Amino acid sequence: MTDMVVRVEVPTELISWALERSGFSVDDLAHRFPKLEDWEAGEAAPTLKQLENFASATHTPLGFFFLSEPPDEPLPLPDFRTMGDQEIQRPSADLLDTLFNIQQRQDWYRDYVLATGEQPLSFVGSLDTSYDVVEIAKDLRDLLGFQVGERGSDWGEAFRRLVDGAEDLGILVMVNGVVGNNTHRKLNPREFRGFALSDEYAPAVFVNGADTKPAQIFTLAHELAHIWLGESALSDVDLGRTPENAKELWCNQVAAELLVPMRAFRRIYNASAMLTDELERLARWFKVSTLVILRRIKDAGYVDLSTFVTQYQIELARIMRILSEQDKGSGGNFYNTQSVRTGRRFTRALVSSALEGQTLYRDAFQLLGVKKLSTFQELASRLGVA
Repeated sequence: MTDMVVRVEVPTELISWALERSGFSVDDLAHRFPKLEDWEAGEAAPTLKQLENFASATHTPLGFFFLSEPPDEPLPLPDFRTMGDQEIQRPSADLLDTLFNIQQRQDWYRDYVLATGEQPLSFVGSLDTSYDVVEIAKDLRDLLGFQVGERGSDWGEAFRRLVDGAEDLGILVMVNGVVGNNTHRKLNPREFRGFALSDEYAPAVFVNGADTKPAQIFTLAHELAHIWLGESALSDVDLGRTPENAKELWCNQVAAELLVPMRAFRRIYNASAMLTDELERLARWFKVSTLVILRRIKDAGYVDLSTFVTQYQIELARIMRILSEQDKGSGGNFYNTQSVRTGRRFTRALVSSALEGQTLYRDAFQLLGVKKLSTFQELASRLGVA
C-alpha cells in the first residue's frame, strides 16, 4: 500500500504574491518547480514538501501560504522611496529581512548600553528642518572629522573615514550588499539605498553595500541627517528630483552641503571646462558621485533645469551599467567583511559581552550570522577582544 500524496490548495494570488515579493519570476524557478505555472494558474496544487521548498526558495514564511489572501507587511518606519513619481508599495523579502536583522541588533545594543549605564546621545533628535543647512552641514563636518581635502586618496577610504566618524559618535553603521551573510541574496540598490533607525541610545544606519562607493557616501550622509532629526526613514536618495517631503528635502540638502560645501564648490568650479570633465574632476576632489556634483552644479545655477535633467539621466544610466558589470567575486576576507556588515561598534560590544558571559553564545551567533565557535573566536581575536 502506497502513502497518499497530500496536496495543499494554495490560493493562486499567494503564489503570485510570493514570487513578486521575492523578485523571482515563474521562469526563474521553473527548473526547480516544473508545475509552478500551473500552481499560479490554479490548475494544479503543490505537495506539502514542494510548498515547503517553494517557501524556502522565495524566502516566504510557510504559514503565509495557508492564509486566504496575501498579508499586509507594513514597514515599521516611514518610507520615502519612489519609482518615478510613484511610491513603492510592496517591500521585497530581501528588504524586510535586512530591516528586521538591523532592528534585532539595535534592540540588543540598546539593552547593552542601558545595562552599562551609558547616557543617551544628546545629538539624536536635536535638530529640525528650520535649522540652517549650511551651518548644520559645517557642524556635522567638524563632528564627523570629514573636512574637504582630508578624505583620503579614494572613495573607499573616504567612506571608511565617514563611517568611523559616525561610529566614534555612538552611531551603529552597518554596510552590506547581501541579506545577512547569504551571498545568493544580493540587495538591489534600485529598491533602496539605505535607512536610518533613530534611537537616543542606539541610533543605527544601514547602507546598501551593493551600490557604488560614491553613492554609499551620499546615502550615509543623508541617513545621518535623519538621525540628527530624530527620525527613522527608508530612502532611495534620488538626487534627480526634489522630494515633496520636507524632511527628505532637508536631509538631501544637508548631505549635499556636508559633502560638497557650496562656497568651496564655487571657488574651484571651472565653467569653461567640458561638463563631463568637470563632473569627473570634482567628484574625485570631493569624493562623491558625479550625480552629486551635477546636482550641486544645478543648485549653483550653472546649468538650467533642462540640461540638468538630460545630463542626470545620462549619468544615471552610466552608473547603472557600472553596477551591473561590477565584480561579483567572493567579497574579500570574511573577517574584514563581517565587521563592516554588522558594524565595528556593534560587533565589538557583542563579542565582548559574549566572552564575559553576559550574552549567550547562541544569541551572539544569531546576531552575527555565524555558525561555528572557531569562527567567532577568530573574529574576537581579530577585533582584539579575545
